[in-house]
Amino acid sequence: MKNQYLLKREIPLYLMLAVPLVLLLIYSYGPMFGLVMAFQKFEPLMGFFRSKWVGWGNFQRVFSFPDVRQVIGNTLYIAILKIVLETVAAILAALMLNEVSSKLFKRSVQTIIYFPYFLSWVILGGVLKDILARDGIVNGLLEKVGFVPVLFLGQPKLFPWVLVLTETWQITGFGTIVFLAAITSISPTLYEAASIDGAGRFRQTWYITLPGIQSMIILMVTLSMGYVLNAGFDQILMLYSPLVYSTGDVIDTWVYRMGLQQAQYSLAAAVGLMRSFVSFILVAVSYLIAYKSSEYRIW
Repeated sequence: MKNQYLLKREIPLYLMLAVPLVLLLIYSYGPMFGLVMAFQKFEPLMGFFRSKWVGWGNFQRVFSFPDVRQVIGNTLYIAILKIVLETVAAILAALMLNEVSSKLFKRSVQTIIYFPYFLSWVILGGVLKDILARDGIVNGLLEKVGFVPVLFLGQPKLFPWVLVLTETWQITGFGTIVFLAAITSISPTLYEAASIDGAGRFRQTWYITLPGIQSMIILMVTLSMGYVLNAGFDQILMLYSPLVYSTGDVIDTWVYRMGLQQAQYSLAAAVGLMRSFVSFILVAVSYLIAYKSSEYRIW
């Protein structure tokens, strides 16, 4: 009777899960059937079942392109810089805000730095193009202090750093809130004991705060590893141009041009499948390192 009562009580909960589960199956797992294109010479008129099967031919063809190595190198370079700089910026911002005693000032700063996180790159891309343009605000200020105007979005050497710095500005607010929440979970008695022993604010931060949020840092970095081969498609698509393809073209933008603009769907599917597989391996390895180094478990 007890088991029947529990089952009857939990039925509404299972029904609540039914709708999101169906949506998950339709929009997340259903499209995975399209991965079969990676092993076919896919033709839309022929469909999945009548297109010619080519096996590993598409994967071999990907690596035959002369610019594919450069694209992979750009992706890794930009993505790793983003992970490192965004993590460091979020930790520093959280540590500084933690030292602020005024709640009004603290909340105001949190709101200001968190606001860009809610804006899409469709909006931010247009804003940044105006700000960094030849006749934009930044170049106007540079000219006033005697510097030569800089073509930020047109110089290959500068463009990766523009991507990294602008995304850091956009996403730092989210990471700051996460690390601030982790800092609040540290027992105040540790700081009191350290203060009695003569430790200043810097030593308290180094020996108490940073070790106290170590697990959260590991979690954030581990989750970021899955996006190493992403590098921010929407951001780059809004900001790049043929002038900076040599340093700004990444796997996703290359797939976009090859797969959608040139209608090479099988090639795009093959690259996407490879990227997903490598991302899975990176997440698994980073999780293993996190567990071995600090015995931290995510699940």
